[in-house]
Amino acid sequence: MTGSGKTTLARRIGQRTGLPWHAVDDLTWEPGWVEVPTAVQRQRIAAICAGDAWVLDSAYLSWIDVPTARADLIVCLDYPRLLCLFRLLRRSLTSAVRRTEICNGNTESLRALFTRDSIVVQQFRSFPRKRARMRAWRHDPAMPPVVLLRSPRATRAWLTSM
Repeated sequence: MTGSGKTTLARRIGQRTGLPWHAVDDLTWEPGWVEVPTAVQRQRIAAICAGDAWVLDSAYLSWIDVPTARADLIVCLDYPRLLCLFRLLRRSLTSAVRRTEICNGNTESLRALFTRDSIVVQQFRSFPRKRARMRAWRHDPAMPPVVLLRSPRATRAWLTSM
């Protein structure tokens, strides 16, 4: 879910397990917020997933088949919509004001937060679809095992138990 904390969790999983983790934004956005062509994204993700061990913080629908075909485990953050929205707004506002780099030299701006292509609008559009997909994966025998975490507390407990 956009704003749930996927990147933070992926980084922590990598630290805890010693596995290399990869921020998908770094692989899919070039400087100036230029989106990498889908075919190149697939190549980049396929190269990572060809390795023996890795952690990704997300998977775009256009190439989701690549990591799911090789993953041993999928961890999903199925947090309440308002929590994700609050976290997203807090992160985006803080990043915009501080000019914090998001990926590949890209930063967020206050102006961009209020456009129809903003990450906030994207969160509203994609939330129901992403939630339904995560919940369906849990019952799909063709998928790797899925851990569905519904709160930050559950996520902390799960991470501690690893």
